[in-house]
Amino acid sequence: MAVRIRMKKIGRKHRPFYRICVMDSRVHREGKAIEEIGWYDTSVADKSKRVKVDLGRVEYWVSVGASMSDRVATLVKKVKTNSFTTAAAPAPMQSPKIKETAPEVPEGEAAPAEAAAAE
Repeated sequence: MAVRIRMKKIGRKHRPFYRICVMDSRVHREGKAIEEIGWYDTSVADKSKRVKVDLGRVEYWVSVGASMSDRVATLVKKVKTNSFTTAAAPAPMQSPKIKETAPEVPEGEAAPAEAAAAE
């Protein structure tokens, strides 16, 4: 039996709530889970409080051959390192724009464009 650690959606429309479950890979998304080891709530404002995972059970299931889905692996990595960011990275510094000006023409002399039009 191929076992995966993945998310099971149980929230309503436009307000998703997920349980992090150990499931047989052949069972559909909302199917019967072998074990529920955490949850993920996308509507919580504080990103560090959005997810709760029992890391001991994750390590156990991975040690007996379970594989994690991509999203669960990302969440587990963030929980282990406690690296939840609250804002996007700042934009790189840009050099100030220099306004280009036309070259100064001494008084009495016509500008090149004016001289061509006068001919």
